Amino acid sequence: MIKVYIEKTREDAKIPVYANSHDAGMDICACEDIILDINSTKIIPTGLKVAIPEGYEIQVRPRSGLSLNTRLRISNSPGTIDTGYRGEIGIIMHNSSIVNEGNFDITEKQNRQGVYYIKKGDRIAQIVLQQVPRMEFIETKSVADIGKDRGGGFGSTGVR
Repeated sequence: MIKVYIEKTREDAKIPVYANSHDAGMDICACEDIILDINSTKIIPTGLKVAIPEGYEIQVRPRSGLSLNTRLRISNSPGTIDTGYRGEIGIIMHNSSIVNEGNFDITEKQNRQGVYYIKKGDRIAQIVLQQVPRMEFIETKSVADIGKDRGGGFGSTGVR
């Protein structure tokens, strides 16, 4: 088990925990009420700071249910919290709605377009600790001479 030190910057911030013993990620919560207007992006504060061990990062990933049931998206997914970052963790959330069908809580299950309300304590993303191997670039005249080029890319294998 890797130890990660965590600081609450707000007394009522929730420290992430694993929901189940075999889960890869921990849910992370909003620490204040936020209104996310149509086609807008905001940083959702969590009230948490971390000290990540060297050689690791924390990845911020979407929660599948939130992505399926709402128009809310994590803009830079997966996001990276680097080992040297000591500021408050913020989740960059985008409301991809383009029309207004009303105002909705993020527990809404109909994937409606409109303004979304995120409440303090709502689970808005998940975080995963990931080891980060270091790499070194070695310049070459042609990468085609190294290994095998499978060709294609950018959808070349189709969808069916």
